[in-house]
Amino acid sequence: MKFRIGTGYDVHRLAENRQLIIGGVNIPYHLGLLGHSDADVLTHAIMDAILGAAGLGDIGLHFPDSDAIYKDANSLCMLSEVGKILNKEGWAIENIDATIIAQAPKLSPFRDKMIQNISQALGIPATSVNIKATTEEGLGFTGAGQGIAAQAVCMIKGKE
Repeated sequence: MKFRIGTGYDVHRLAENRQLIIGGVNIPYHLGLLGHSDADVLTHAIMDAILGAAGLGDIGLHFPDSDAIYKDANSLCMLSEVGKILNKEGWAIENIDATIIAQAPKLSPFRDKMIQNISQALGIPATSVNIKATTEEGLGFTGAGQGIAAQAVCMIKGKE
């Protein structure tokens, strides 16, 4: 077996008249994330971590924001497609560890559903996905409530 690691990072601005979707969960909040797709920062960071580990570029390469087909796209559907691309290339996900960085809202009540959504989209056990959330204690753009960010790392295994 050969193992590889990839990292991912994504950030989106908070805006009015948008849904707040993180990890495929629609979270009740007065602001949502602004982006071409559903702007799901967690799922986007995970996709980049997976693609990076396999040396397959990034989500911009596979799902360009210049393509109207991805306007308001469901990021879990794109994640599922990334999983298929990975498997086609002979790789399998060993584990994913991700952190959401947001001052508000409180995300811990939604953690289990996020894990379930991500594991189902990728066809991997929920025990292979870990999600954490943190604040930045009022510091920076996330601490000021202007946006939400996410970081992810993914280990893949394959035969080479």
